[in-house]
Amino acid sequence: MESLLDKKLKHITNLVLEKKEEFSKQKQYEEKDIQQQLEPWRVHLIQIYADSVSTNDTKNFEVLEEWGREVANLLVVLQLPLDVALEEISYYRNVIGEIIKEEAKAETFTFDAFYQVISRFNVVVDKAVHWVSKSYMTDFANKIQSARYAIDELSIPVVRITKEIGVIPLVGDLDTNRAQILMENALQHGSDYKLNWLIIDLYAVPIIDTMVADQIFKVIGALRLLGIQVVLSGIRAEIAQTMVNLGLDLADITTFSSLHQAVEYVNQAD
Repeated sequence: MESLLDKKLKHITNLVLEKKEEFSKQKQYEEKDIQQQLEPWRVHLIQIYADSVSTNDTKNFEVLEEWGREVANLLVVLQLPLDVALEEISYYRNVIGEIIKEEAKAETFTFDAFYQVISRFNVVVDKAVHWVSKSYMTDFANKIQSARYAIDELSIPVVRITKEIGVIPLVGDLDTNRAQILMENALQHGSDYKLNWLIIDLYAVPIIDTMVADQIFKVIGALRLLGIQVVLSGIRAEIAQTMVNLGLDLADITTFSSLHQAVEYVNQAD
């Protein structure tokens, strides 16, 4: 049977829900597009806040977690800082907290009853902060990682110079991540373009160490399995010396000091 307190709490919930559309428009931003996109999730937040007053259901937390992910994604898409969401959460905590306080006065809540309601409400607010912050940082990190991958991929292009000859001009350090992209691009484009030859130019690679050499050899081996012959160009004196010092066996790999020489060789051999 529903207690008198439960009825009073449902009354507070209904008061908030009746005004949720009005509340969602109270906080204004100069950018109208942002204002319009924020209002739907404001309504959702107010709904969750209102429900938390009269129910102590774990489903509120599940809904809140999903809401946090949606908000975080929206902030990242709109390129808005996390502070925007935290300010919204705090703002509507105060708006609804004021309603709870005034209704508690009007209905002469006991101290224990008021403390119970406010504590439950604050837990929901704290969870809102937690889920938005966690989801935002995850989405932001993923976006940065995707951007970094796109930049790395663009920095390792396969340039098709004839119907059957391609060139990969490597620029900068070749770490494990970029080596993986080199492998993927070389195999993918080499196969798609139906290349017979691929020239890997190392002129702008500042350092050749054991790891870099090993990755290049793996790419060469994988390409040969596809029937694509590989030539290395841009072998400067310091790179040649380093390779010798590392004891690398280049006996079955054709190398040239310049890209021009490599292109001439491949054109004659093709």
